[in-house]
Amino acid sequence: MAAYPYDLPKPPKDCRVVVAMSGGVDSATTAALMVEAGCDVVGITLQLYDHGAAINKKGACCAGQDIHDAGRVAQRLGIPHYVLDYEQRFRTEVIDEFADAYARGETPIPCVTCNRTVKFRDLLATARELGADALATGHYARRVAGADGAELHCAADEGRDQSYFLFATTQPQLDYLRFPLGGLTKDETRDLARRFDLPVASKPDSQDICFVPTGSYGDLVAKLRPGATEPGEIVDEQGQVLGGHDGIIHFTVGQRKGLGIAAADPLYVLRIEAASRRVVVGPRASLGQARVALRDVNWLGRRPDDKLRVAVKLRSAQAPVAGTLMLAADGGEVVLDEPTLGVAPGQACVVYDGGRVLGGGWIKRSA
Repeated sequence: MAAYPYDLPKPPKDCRVVVAMSGGVDSATTAALMVEAGCDVVGITLQLYDHGAAINKKGACCAGQDIHDAGRVAQRLGIPHYVLDYEQRFRTEVIDEFADAYARGETPIPCVTCNRTVKFRDLLATARELGADALATGHYARRVAGADGAELHCAADEGRDQSYFLFATTQPQLDYLRFPLGGLTKDETRDLARRFDLPVASKPDSQDICFVPTGSYGDLVAKLRPGATEPGEIVDEQGQVLGGHDGIIHFTVGQRKGLGIAAADPLYVLRIEAASRRVVVGPRASLGQARVALRDVNWLGRRPDDKLRVAVKLRSAQAPVAGTLMLAADGGEVVLDEPTLGVAPGQACVVYDGGRVLGGGWIKRSA
């Protein structure tokens, strides 16, 4: 079988590719590369929330200015560009779940939820309806053809790798997706954007959660889930009250600063008990956790029949740590070789075999 650019399923001149255009330099360059390859390219931008409040805020993703910028890029490339109103489903699937997670005492990752729902489920379905052969995005990850289907691998640029946020991608979705930037560095992407004369070549990267234009997620959660701001107690491991707080949404496991209590030695948030509105704190030595319970595990490729030695990332910015994975029908568990600090319910545990993502699940509160 002939090998086509970007592992397309047919010659580029016969391929229609939908590109998810966020208005930033990465998705714009992705669209330009698909056009250069000779594909029939359609750009789609999602309106995900009431972007009026964020239209003039620098560094925010999916703001009103981004929709305008995506249109300018499409015009420069000579491709059709559509804006789809996904605001209601984004509110239900992402924003409400974000607020609910904080109210449960968890630390959510809305970008993973967004990828899993409105982008790789709903947008992908729209791309198929348009007769597209692939959906291309500006993520820094690599899709590698394997014996059992497409595989998800880390980006060539370790500093830009976004594979952690894509762990919930299903095998059928991955077979359909393309990540043209996976082998590039950010500087190389910007060089390409300048070569293509794209109007967003120098646009800064997004920094914030897109639907929190003020930068204060606590204000948003307080508005959506007022109960999460009810006062409670800060206690030690023995249950002794050390102080009070103004809402569990202001805390996350592993947090040290901003506890508002005085102690001879540094104290860290060990767990959050949402039902009683208690924040349990203790010394750094008590923060380590060697067993990580998982729910809603997504697996790419063949599921292991037995225990599997793996490396896992427990937060996006943390280095992988070694452990043994045991999968079950309703989730799984990872036993780490060494206790790891700051394992937080609501974060993702992503499983790697070298540079390949095998899957992952959501960290749940241990019994």
